[in-house]
Amino acid sequence: MKAALFEAVGRPLAIADTEAPQPGADEVLLRVSACGICGSDLHMTEDPGTFTLKRGGILGHEISGEVVDCGADVADFKSGDRVAVAPMRGCGRCDSCRRGEPAWCAEMRLIGGGYAEFVTVAARQCRRLPEDLPTEEGALAEPVAVGLHAVMRSGLKPGQRVLVLGAGPIGLLVAFWARRLGAAHVVVADLNRHQAARVAEIGATGFALSGEDLAGEFRASTGGAPDIVFECVGKRGLIDAACRLVRVHGTVVAVGLCIGGDVWDPFTAISKEIKVIFAVFFTIAEFDMALQALGPGRHRPQALVTGRIGLAAVPDAFEALRQRTTQCKVLITPAVT
Repeated sequence: MKAALFEAVGRPLAIADTEAPQPGADEVLLRVSACGICGSDLHMTEDPGTFTLKRGGILGHEISGEVVDCGADVADFKSGDRVAVAPMRGCGRCDSCRRGEPAWCAEMRLIGGGYAEFVTVAARQCRRLPEDLPTEEGALAEPVAVGLHAVMRSGLKPGQRVLVLGAGPIGLLVAFWARRLGAAHVVVADLNRHQAARVAEIGATGFALSGEDLAGEFRASTGGAPDIVFECVGKRGLIDAACRLVRVHGTVVAVGLCIGGDVWDPFTAISKEIKVIFAVFFTIAEFDMALQALGPGRHRPQALVTGRIGLAAVPDAFEALRQRTTQCKVLITPAVT
């Protein structure tokens, strides 16, 4: 099969022929229909040691596809089934796994392999797609579930004011869920304006430029300081900035992946008595809810998709995303030449 392989830090991914995987007893073999390029994939190629990414490794965990073969112990799926993949692979036996929380299994590993024509995953990681959902769009279930989990962690109450720092895919999906679950005001802030129209498409009530005037602009448009601030960028100093922006007794949720440490003065958080919460991954129940959210509606997560590319275009597209282009969510569709 063809796949996009990691070579080394500072080098583009390489398209090459490699051996197609074979399913183990509890696994299914999928023909990949789509795989999203995630910001964490970019991080992995910049710091492969932290993520145990080796030369020749295949990235890609936002996967949807069609079952083409099943292991001997798989009874719930058959060839032709269309599925989305929850990429956290737990042991399947512990209390966390039985609760539908494989992300917190002691043996959990985040599977990749989606930047390829075929991939194997445990059958328990798969969920059938709704009949009216195109298979490619099932790849969005993973980031949609990440956004949902962050909002669920926040304890959001109907009518609250929300500020989202960062208009990347996860920030937009946090805004989507905050509004869908009852926030009265959802403002997304970013350093650039190119996502402003998309912010409205996913249901947020406002967009603001990040900067010294952000607090005043938010207050002017919503009538007060934010009850909840979601940090969805992962840059050094932004948790501290979120603590300064949120109201007294408010909540800050750190969602962005900050590599290499952070700088934070806890005095503001202490003096305001705010909650600082961290959010990562999601539960299987949230993954199921994310799949349903991809169905018909006024505001849909599909608005994030700005490009679909074949495998041959992956190296150039991946490097372009590293440079912070105007793209939002790019889907790799291996069947496209």
